[in-house]
Amino acid sequence: MSLTCEYFLATQSPYVYMGHARFVALARRYDVQIQLKPMDLGRIFNGSGGLPLAKRSPQRQAYRLVELARWSKYLDLPLNLQPKFFPVSGDPSARLVVATQLAHGTDKALELIGAVSQALWVDERNIADDATLQAIADSLSLDGKSLLTASNGASVQAAYDANTDDAASAGVYGAPWFVFQGEPYWGQDRLDFLERAFAEASAAKR
Repeated sequence: MSLTCEYFLATQSPYVYMGHARFVALARRYDVQIQLKPMDLGRIFNGSGGLPLAKRSPQRQAYRLVELARWSKYLDLPLNLQPKFFPVSGDPSARLVVATQLAHGTDKALELIGAVSQALWVDERNIADDATLQAIADSLSLDGKSLLTASNGASVQAAYDANTDDAASAGVYGAPWFVFQGEPYWGQDRLDFLERAFAEASAAKR
């Protein structure tokens, strides 16, 4: 039986940006299938007591910037701490990821997540803007225009809603969130623990 890991994410999250490539590399290293589930983080916050950034206390907002700078330096990843287009709705880009997944498979959708994250956190582009999203998709040799049209369709919205429902049922309250063999891991700073779980499960299969 193949190993699988659920990957709940919000495309606008800086922690998704910092952890995405590392997680994908780990999954491939240990031959773990990714069950990709872009979700509506606003709905998750509403149901779990979380607050959007603008509503958090000044102390929490200040410490968030310290942590982002610390992790950016540690991981040697470029990061604009306060990019021009943030906060930003993650819904348009998440639906584009879902549309891409449905049309082209998980691997291409994972590639798009990386590109969207970089566009926001490195290049300071507006990932809620259709023209920007189309350009990002086109840069990956996808038909951005067609995928944008599809992303506004009922089937994509239904899949996006289902992902969010699954997240709520799984007890998710932040992003990125991973579920492997029934155990949750919240945040890119838990990838070391997730790797250990992958390694143990992979060894047990041999």
